[in-house]
Amino acid sequence: MIEVEHLSKIYGSTPAITDVTFSVEPGEILGLLGPNGAGKTTTMRILAGYLPATNGNARIAGYDVHENSLAVRQRIGYLPETPPLYPDMTVEGFLHFVAQIKGVPAGDRANKVVAAIKRCNLEDKRRVIIRKLSKGYRQRVGIAQAIVHDPPAIILDEPTVGLDPRQIIEVRNLIKSLAGTHTIILSTHILPEVSMTCSRVAIINRGKVVATNTPENLMTQLTGGSGYELEIEGEAALAKQVLQKVAGVSLIESIPTAGGHQPQTNRAYLRVISQPGKEPGKDIVATLVRAGFGLHELRRVNATLEDVFLQLTTEEKNFDPDVDLAADKEGEAA
Repeated sequence: MIEVEHLSKIYGSTPAITDVTFSVEPGEILGLLGPNGAGKTTTMRILAGYLPATNGNARIAGYDVHENSLAVRQRIGYLPETPPLYPDMTVEGFLHFVAQIKGVPAGDRANKVVAAIKRCNLEDKRRVIIRKLSKGYRQRVGIAQAIVHDPPAIILDEPTVGLDPRQIIEVRNLIKSLAGTHTIILSTHILPEVSMTCSRVAIINRGKVVATNTPENLMTQLTGGSGYELEIEGEAALAKQVLQKVAGVSLIESIPTAGGHQPQTNRAYLRVISQPGKEPGKDIVATLVRAGFGLHELRRVNATLEDVFLQLTTEEKNFDPDVDLAADKEGEAA
């Protein structure tokens, strides 16, 4: 349904994205995951026809994003990070307006608007002025405008940013309900959104896709799927230096506590992720004891998507945030 091949965008001499390649199958939800400034928004703007690519190709429903821009726009629903709403219109009036400008035939508009309102649980807000709605409801209206013409593909850029926990759950359930009948790309830097919403994830860092797979496979392949939580007596920084030399260790990070216990004075709490197929627990214990650290607890834990994310995005320096600023300025000029 969505095919991206060797996509690049360069501002002056600075690359925003480089050689981005991935695909999304019909009915699938793909999470585009990466830190701020990684190139997620630039990629989505290109797919939505909002920005031209410098190099590469992208096709949606068989149509080239650059050569058949109008055909692509008729087949996608796009929700940017800030929903494109008219605050002085009612929900129903706004959706009728959107349906008209998106080319929905006059005889079908009423049914399409009713279907979008129902799907987004906006029935009791249909005659409310948009500026009077809470942020969560405005986000729903933003999703409703993206699906009112019933497009086969939907592009959502940070759809839960700024929402409270209850609103996040509501929007997450709404997005999941769209899967199957729609193909969805969901951009986020919030890790729980990916594991709870997406069937597959593409991790982008410094403008490049560094991994694409299901969250479960990524956790298994990249981290071995398991590790250890440690409670030690001593300084965390020194313990990390010692443990980095242990064979079979791929990642070490500080955590608030180990095993859910209350933190204690002069204690350090670490998570150590093992390499695939390795069991370094015995060597971890021996190394710490030999270095003079008091080991109070070592327990096995499963690796998380956060471990994968950190492993893939902290090996290099953070991407230059000026690139995203340049993208924003170009978008405003357009």
